Amino acid sequence: MSAPPSCEAILFDLDGVLVHSAAAVRRSWRRWAGRHGLAAEEVERAAHGRRTADTIRLVAGHLDAPAEAARLEALQAEDTADVRAGAGAASLLSRLRPDEWGVVTSGTRLLANARLDAAGLPRPGTLVAGDDVPAGKPSPAGYLLGAMLLGRAPSRCVVVEDAGPGVQAARAAGCPVIGVTNGGTGGGLAAADLLVEDLTWLGLRREAGELALSAARPEPVGPGRLR
Repeated sequence: MSAPPSCEAILFDLDGVLVHSAAAVRRSWRRWAGRHGLAAEEVERAAHGRRTADTIRLVAGHLDAPAEAARLEALQAEDTADVRAGAGAASLLSRLRPDEWGVVTSGTRLLANARLDAAGLPRPGTLVAGDDVPAGKPSPAGYLLGAMLLGRAPSRCVVVEDAGPGVQAARAAGCPVIGVTNGGTGGGLAAADLLVEDLTWLGLRREAGELALSAARPEPVGPGRLR
């Protein structure tokens, strides 16, 4: 795939991109599915890249989705023992100015901040949570709001995503997209402009005041050298 064009800012999805929280997410959804007599595997598939309330509406339309989601995400915010930063996330964020990046997540602000703190990553100045927009991904609302808060046109913001609904949302907003495969096949990310395994593979340089992104093989880690 060709590299996305140069940009002025980057909008990151959170889970699966900046932080890895899959184990905590799986635990919470499996417990929830068990309480309601639902197939855990189907619930997990539906949840990837979607707001919690939207997932509940999809798999259990008879329940009070906002109330169920509030309880579930409050529990998730407390379950951060094995949440960690994504490979290359801290290094990449340290090279960006505060006005050059933001986070657009399907989770609540409470959950997003809990996971960023647990992963040892900075809280962004621009954070669009699932409860900040009228519709979650694949709606473009979150990425449109994120670009507006950064003071950039959507076409000048590259989105970094790991899920199909997020890629669809970014495309609908008019943003170029980089897909993070996390060692998988990139299923659901076919519409991305560029695929990388994780953020260590994302090259960043400044050209004429803009950010240029590319897929770059990470430098080897040796004695006394940090990735």
